[in-house]
Amino acid sequence: MFIEQGINKNNDFWKYILGSIIIIGVATLGQIPLTLVFLNESLKTNKIPTNTNEALQSLDSNLSLFLMMLSFVFGFIGLILVVKYFHKQSLLEITTSRKKVDWSRVFFSFTLWTIFTIISTIVINYMNPGSLIWNFKPVPFALLFIIATVLIPIQTSTEEYVFRGYLMQGFANLSLNKWFPLLMTSLIFGSMHVLNPEVDKIGYWVLVYYIGTGLFLGILTLMDEGLELALGFHAANNLITALLVTSDWTAIQTNSLFKDTTSPGGMWEIFIPVFIIFPSLLFIFNKKYQWTNWKEKLTGKISI
Repeated sequence: MFIEQGINKNNDFWKYILGSIIIIGVATLGQIPLTLVFLNESLKTNKIPTNTNEALQSLDSNLSLFLMMLSFVFGFIGLILVVKYFHKQSLLEITTSRKKVDWSRVFFSFTLWTIFTIISTIVINYMNPGSLIWNFKPVPFALLFIIATVLIPIQTSTEEYVFRGYLMQGFANLSLNKWFPLLMTSLIFGSMHVLNPEVDKIGYWVLVYYIGTGLFLGILTLMDEGLELALGFHAANNLITALLVTSDWTAIQTNSLFKDTTSPGGMWEIFIPVFIIFPSLLFIFNKKYQWTNWKEKLTGKISI
């Protein structure tokens, strides 16, 4: 069982707190180049950005994306070191309960969400003509494609390993049940997005979407006994969006194929994914992988 793989009397919860601090510290080292570039740009223009959005717009979008992703590369390295040397676990143990990573699950989840993202983008543009404008520039897009396909999967995988792998097992050590790790990792995952530019545009209601996404990914992980489906979904969500559509008010702005000229659509953009789309995806995954014992896997107690 996936979540039980981290249960160990030597894995006290304080180790996960300290381990998280170490991971954040290592990831922060990866932010040094971005900080230096921001400072240099501020000195050149004699203008200090007042928020994250202004700071990102002050740089070339490919450069800012590359620099932003560096911290996740460092963070993933920090995670590997903490898991191996601090918790005496292998990376596989916080990845899946299977004997090896099931890449077919990763690719199925990635493909499913990629298809949905592309179709929904076409439908939204059809229903609201002119909302998307052609933004394709060959050289910038080629650079974006290289940067995004290499670094965004590292970014999304780092988040999945930290929240649905490392911390999920960590909270299981603390609570010895499954509902508490699911709830806590979802709340923390959602709160980590509180500084995103979307919050300024939509308001704190957008955190319902992020917490709901964390809950959805957590359910995927617990029901499927591994991170594979969550890894595929998260990678597709961030990568395809970065390549397909950008806007002036999102956290990641790119040289994508299209640019969204509209303002955030409102509450329906939050509630439809959380309460309609994500449950529909769970239905699809449930049918494909024949999940059983939902109550036990999501809320059951853990025996040492």
